[in-house]
Amino acid sequence: MCISKSKDMKNYRTRPKGNYIQNTDWEELYVLTKHWKSDLSFYQQDLNFLHKLLNKYFIWITKKENLETVKAIGQSILNDKQNAKELKKRVNEHLTHIAQTIDDPFKHDSRIFRDEHEVLEDDIAKFYKTVRKNRKQVFSVTEHIVDSESLEHLLKD
Repeated sequence: MCISKSKDMKNYRTRPKGNYIQNTDWEELYVLTKHWKSDLSFYQQDLNFLHKLLNKYFIWITKKENLETVKAIGQSILNDKQNAKELKKRVNEHLTHIAQTIDDPFKHDSRIFRDEHEVLEDDIAKFYKTVRKNRKQVFSVTEHIVDSESLEHLLKD
């Protein structure tokens, strides 16, 4: 399967170009959706790690500007965790819809499920982009705080 990505990641998509969603079979969409579920589980673990990392340094911060920055990023991480939870719920529902359509293709309007698939994929792509941006911020601010607050001794734990 060919993956389409733009250079600036603004239009990141996990499906091939063209009318892939409208033309592929249900089994392929099911497999793709299972991959999303797995990826979302990974991102949930990643977000938990990032949140713990911020919390580890939060108690040692003395500079107000660092404190405010960490609070803002921490809130973004919490928002990402909530989004991951909601997306995973939507993915599970979507998997159920696809399975039902595979079992009885004439009972369900396939166009609705394919449109649902496309919207879900777009939302997941936006989520991935946001998490990556926040991850970069966490590592950047952590490095800055370790340096500016003289917290190198905490890294030896």
